[in-house]
Amino acid sequence: MKEDPAALKPVILGIDDLRPLPRATRIARTSREGIQLLQEHRDSFIDELWLDHDLGGDDTIMAVVTLMEEAAFSGRPFRIGTVFVHSANPIGAEAVVRALTRWNYPVRRATA
Repeated sequence: MKEDPAALKPVILGIDDLRPLPRATRIARTSREGIQLLQEHRDSFIDELWLDHDLGGDDTIMAVVTLMEEAAFSGRPFRIGTVFVHSANPIGAEAVVRALTRWNYPVRRATA
């Protein structure tokens, strides 16, 4: 029996308005798209999730962070190997790291 090659490929999601994120298997460019992307992967393991704080104009990643916090609060956190926060906004990035760490998501500050 052959293994499904897609099953072996890591799921790497990115939410960033500008960066190409070449390792990502899917990219969302707005918080709305990011929420949809996470909801599509609700019942699967996400190997890596890359988050940028500022998503253009008044849009930020905080709506996505709220979704993740609410999922953890309800006892059903998203299953994520590592969340990488790669924002050039140090204050916004720290807010994301603090919020997700509080809910036991594995978070690291990174450079995209």
